[in-house]
Amino acid sequence: MKRVSWNDSWTCNGEAVTLPHDAMLHTERRPDAPSGSAGAFFAGGEWVYEKKFQKPGAEHSILHFEGVYKNARVYVNGTLAGGAAYGYIPFFVQLDEYLSDGENTVRVECAVEEPQSRWYSGAGIYRPVWLYTGNGDVIEPESVKIDTVSTDPVIIRVKSAKKVTASVDGVTGEGESFELTIPSARLWSENDPYLYTAKVRTADDEAEVRFGIRKIEWSPKGLFINGRETLLRGGCIHHDSGVLGAATYDEAEHRRVRILKNAGFNAIRSAHNPASRALLDACDELGVYVMDETWDMWYHAKTKFDYASQWHDNYIADIDALVSRDYNHPSVIMYSIGNEVSEPAKSEGIEKTREMAEHIHAIDPARAVTGGFNLMIISNAAKGREMFDTSKEEPSADGEKKLSGMSSTMFNLITSFVGTGMNSSANSKGADAVTSPSLKHLDICGYNYASGRYAIDGKAHPERVIVGSETFPQTLAKNWAMVKKYPYLIGDFMWTAWDYMGEAGIGAWAFTPDGKGFSKPYPWLLGDTGAFDILGDPNGEALWASAVWSKGSSIAVQPINHSEKPIKGVWRGTNAIPSWSWRGCEGKEATVEVYTEGARVELYLNGKLVGKARAKDCRATFKVKYDPGRLEAVCFDLGGREIARCELSSAKGAEITIKPEKNTVKSGEIVYIPILIADESGTVEANADEKVRVFVEGGELLGFGSANPRTEERFDRGEYATYYGRALAVVRAGECGTMKVTANGKECEIEVVK
Repeated sequence: MKRVSWNDSWTCNGEAVTLPHDAMLHTERRPDAPSGSAGAFFAGGEWVYEKKFQKPGAEHSILHFEGVYKNARVYVNGTLAGGAAYGYIPFFVQLDEYLSDGENTVRVECAVEEPQSRWYSGAGIYRPVWLYTGNGDVIEPESVKIDTVSTDPVIIRVKSAKKVTASVDGVTGEGESFELTIPSARLWSENDPYLYTAKVRTADDEAEVRFGIRKIEWSPKGLFINGRETLLRGGCIHHDSGVLGAATYDEAEHRRVRILKNAGFNAIRSAHNPASRALLDACDELGVYVMDETWDMWYHAKTKFDYASQWHDNYIADIDALVSRDYNHPSVIMYSIGNEVSEPAKSEGIEKTREMAEHIHAIDPARAVTGGFNLMIISNAAKGREMFDTSKEEPSADGEKKLSGMSSTMFNLITSFVGTGMNSSANSKGADAVTSPSLKHLDICGYNYASGRYAIDGKAHPERVIVGSETFPQTLAKNWAMVKKYPYLIGDFMWTAWDYMGEAGIGAWAFTPDGKGFSKPYPWLLGDTGAFDILGDPNGEALWASAVWSKGSSIAVQPINHSEKPIKGVWRGTNAIPSWSWRGCEGKEATVEVYTEGARVELYLNGKLVGKARAKDCRATFKVKYDPGRLEAVCFDLGGREIARCELSSAKGAEITIKPEKNTVKSGEIVYIPILIADESGTVEANADEKVRVFVEGGELLGFGSANPRTEERFDRGEYATYYGRALAVVRAGECGTMKVTANGKECEIEVVK
């Protein structure tokens, strides 16, 4: 069937919009919003989208919604035609029986009642919409699936809902299920993400199906991609797109995956919901492995209005939709059936684990089934101490939540106190006894914050394959040493690889009095955790991870422009950033961190040796009086041989600069435009922030902001203060010609082509 974009000419609550569109981002945040810090203090709401269109000149028409948050109901000419309860799942709507000659109307209703998520969800038709049309014997979307049968020789199997003819590299076959032998084929992997296109035909229709040829194997001997042992250098990410809110664009996802891959990551966990199609496309193209996750909850609610009450009615259909969408994406190597659910503590939950794993194996036998299981949560739930019990959160007279017992808020609060000690909280034989009945149904056992079990379970459960599905970033060096040591431990996914909206201040190293505790008050906005901030700029944790993974040495500095000590969040190991440019901080003590796989480091400031230190867990720390100029680290191995040099410099004459990531774009394409306080060489000044106002001619400003985790500013207003010298504008190009972007009088021009 022919596919066309269906993102133009919509209205949302009567106002013209272009999809994708995060309706929640355009509402007011307020201190008493029922979403609280989890939802970044946004309120819920109801939204109605409408689009009028002429009846397509084809026999068959299908609408494809990649994601509508949430409780979507799709009406065609006033008749309910389809929808989806789960806000992260793609779904299709058959239009044929509802269409009239002439003008037609599609109406999409969705609603969000807070509190309903443990992070910022966004709302509305936040992912793209497509229209498929065709005549006669059509090939419906996702109806053709391709398996790798063998890699030596290379044999693939084409499966279809009907008889088709398919050609790949000149090799042709026919039927509903048939094999093709592909000569001199290239195998897809992180090192060579080669993609093939199958041309599929019926008598009346044709389609192209993109896929990769690769074989996944796992056992206590390790994870093997095409017969090669593969260790997962992973990071967890939420779904929002930073200053764009939850709106999902191809360019945004491709940019994020590219940045992570360049930093050394080779795997992403989609936490805690199905990834976008755009993210999977980017991972296919760039060579990044994906753990695609289903839900954050099963039938026990974690927040009052979350998906738990609808889960029983939809979980099999959700799995089917996820697997159908993911099937031809070579990047997806495993499915996660949930995150930190407590249900596996009891017999019904154990049975559900078995049922879901077997169902996935039946419809996609080539991929592994895992889950982000927090063994402490399951162990405590088995003892009657349910971690996520919304009945324990009681509103008090002042609107604050009073905790009468264990709840999700209390659990996170306790974790913030216990810190990395949680890694050993489920080491007991009793915890093993209550978690093993569910873990035995998983191909790969995902452990959230349970690295203390890695060495133990290699002996206690020699049949078990383990992955660190969620871990503290500051424990990466210790965890990675175990990943390299134990074959059955196949990788590590840090929390998080990329900062996100909501769970406000979870990882913050805060300098304000309201920074204490897990649940921070308004105006906290971002989680302030992640190897990269929401703009895509690295901090010390990204650089630290690169050193652990043998990807290079670098320097970062804890912010100097504060007189008080930070209140440290447990989901962050450092707040350092790669800057030695702190205007007005001369003479103040600076904490300098050097990340290296070397054994020791010498630090030089303006050519003078200022310190020597041994590296522990790939980090050497120095105390130095700040003096502008050039900071250089020289790294040595155990034998005293120099292995690396890295440096930072101070900015000279920094001012507002605009540096588009692309100078030429296509009409309708989005472009990222960093707006920096920087000198002519591009060195950013970290302590001279100012308010910036952005204007766009010949395009549309989709979002503008900084990575400040605590602010009342809005991403949709075109005015924001830089943070540590950085802000970011995201612009959609208009018609062909020249697009001009202006920031505080400084401007840049971008060529727009067809």
